[in-house]
Amino acid sequence: MKYIFNTSELVCSQAIEIEIENDTIQSVQFRGGCPGNLIGIAKLVKGMKIADAIQSLEGTRCGDKPTSCPDQLASALKLYLQKIKTAN
Repeated sequence: MKYIFNTSELVCSQAIEIEIENDTIQSVQFRGGCPGNLIGIAKLVKGMKIADAIQSLEGTRCGDKPTSCPDQLASALKLYLQKIKTAN
């Protein structure tokens, strides 16, 4: 299942496209942002369970901002889990 999350205006990326299968992240693509860093993050979370990725990324800050692209990915995954629970 593909899921698109529009990120906070506080980060450089505008959206995150996530493909998930059986509670496992299959792929992540960031729209906008710092390409090298975000490609690296996408490679690191590929094959991870959603809960593990949230635990690793949540709370990451970018400088003095209260969030970051990795933190936004964690937020997207949490929202995805909420939507799945609501649908079932």
